[in-house]
Amino acid sequence: MNDDAVKAQYEAYPYPERKPTDERKRLITGSPSLPVEMDHWLWGGARDWTQPLRVLVAGGGTGDALIQLAQLLMDAKRPYDITYLDMSVAARALAEKRANVRKLDGITFVTGSLLDAQNYGPFDYIDCCGVLHHLEDPQAGFDALAGALAPDGGMGLMVYAPHGRSGVYPLQAAFGRMFEGLPPEKRLKQAKAVFRALPDAHPFKRNRRVVDHEQGDAGFYDLLLHGRDRPFTITEVHEALGQAGLEYAGCPEPMLYDPIPIVGEPPEGLSEVQVQQLAEDLRGTFKTHVVYVRAKGAVVPPSFGHAEAVPHLRVVEAADLAAHVAKTGGITIDTAGETFHFDVAREAGPLIALVDGRRCLGEIGMGVGEFDGLWSSVEEALCGSGMMHYSRLLI
Repeated sequence: MNDDAVKAQYEAYPYPERKPTDERKRLITGSPSLPVEMDHWLWGGARDWTQPLRVLVAGGGTGDALIQLAQLLMDAKRPYDITYLDMSVAARALAEKRANVRKLDGITFVTGSLLDAQNYGPFDYIDCCGVLHHLEDPQAGFDALAGALAPDGGMGLMVYAPHGRSGVYPLQAAFGRMFEGLPPEKRLKQAKAVFRALPDAHPFKRNRRVVDHEQGDAGFYDLLLHGRDRPFTITEVHEALGQAGLEYAGCPEPMLYDPIPIVGEPPEGLSEVQVQQLAEDLRGTFKTHVVYVRAKGAVVPPSFGHAEAVPHLRVVEAADLAAHVAKTGGITIDTAGETFHFDVAREAGPLIALVDGRRCLGEIGMGVGEFDGLWSSVEEALCGSGMMHYSRLLI
């Protein structure tokens, strides 16, 4: 499929399918591009948020990442300057309408290719989700984004992964051969008819983790009729980053890339990338890889255990989580079809109750004996599962 065909797809079926008026009743959130999560993995939880954040949303589609980031920064009363870049006029129109409903400013909308990203930079942060794997030359996309990054900048990227999308690629190939040359509307209609006749034993029908095709015409088309879609293993993600002069800095749920719950200890002598690949292969459920990256050699580790670090909880209320830990001595998390249990000392409950996104660890642990030992179990569980991050966003 050439660029014109890809563009025609997104003009006919902007993705993901969104109604601008829905912005009045909900905010779609997710990783990457949550400010505190970005700070945790890219700036050691110590970014000065009084300084404007210059952002590129590359391949912004109908605007999920754009709206999330602009709204959360506005809510935190932090300055920002966001450039939205996408080749689809129809997708851009939806993104602009969504921003208008929320009265978000500080956004520049551009219709164009992310391969030209350097023309608009440099940027402190780049979001690029669901785009690189659709390029004719994905490495050119990685390279272009790297060239648009400020020296102290970082990125949040998402690319498709192969194992969790089992059954998708045979259908894409079959539909591509059957409906080549048809306009998008006819391709969709005929593909849906064939899809209904697929045998129940087809790998796609047995894959319960892929549901995009059930979420409207745009979701069906993007999942099963896209003519240019190559998944990446985590090894291939690292390789593409390395070629672009970039380096892996972290991910939203580190526990998923840890094979220890499955195999005990992995074989000796494996590199970090090989350990992550082992986890991906053994779990077999990864639909995507979401990673934070910086320039090679510029990765800043999260501020684990630092007195000045400010912890934030994601989703859960501190009081509720603290009471649960004090009662049970641990937390259990269900994600990606798997259950993870972390032991957390009951005595850490009162410490968790103090997490409000404003108190630093020095304040939370002041006067508490054995703080370091108690808090390390909190960090292992909550940071390892993506439930807690360090950031000075609200300071």
